Amino acid sequence: MSEEPACYEDYPWRVVIPSTLLALAVYGLGGYIVYQWGWIWMTAYLLIVLVLEIRLLKGSCVHCYYHGRTCAFGRGRLSGLLFERGDPETFSSREVTWRELIPDIMVSLVPAAAGIAFLVRDFAWPVLVAIVVLLFLSTAGNGFVRSTLACRHCRQRELGCPAERFFQPAEAEEG
Repeated sequence: MSEEPACYEDYPWRVVIPSTLLALAVYGLGGYIVYQWGWIWMTAYLLIVLVLEIRLLKGSCVHCYYHGRTCAFGRGRLSGLLFERGDPETFSSREVTWRELIPDIMVSLVPAAAGIAFLVRDFAWPVLVAIVVLLFLSTAGNGFVRSTLACRHCRQRELGCPAERFFQPAEAEEG
């Protein structure tokens, strides 16, 4: 049994696939829940998700160590195909705030709230299950992927990661 490297230059597909499937599951469940209010609302939700993904690729991924490489989420390669490399110092020196995280949090909370409102009006077990699974994947699932599969092997974390400084300020300062 070989030991895993401290950091991946390119993440293996055994990390990328579950990480990507998690994001797609959250988006798909969110779309399904919002669809209960109509296809126009679902389309608007999925377009917002697309805009948020493009914003991430263009605003953060271009500056990341993994730009053009296989990061844990597959976005580094995609960003490399779509956008020119930015300044790695920009990534490392950036500060993350709760305000910046609100759009990402809303990707899960808006569908959950829309689903709860739908359940009050017209209860349906599949919608309730979708809400529970969405919230589980967005919290525990995302936490597992980031802590176990992604962040612990990330070269950008070693170079400076604003998300790590935000979520684990004491550990980031010590390490």
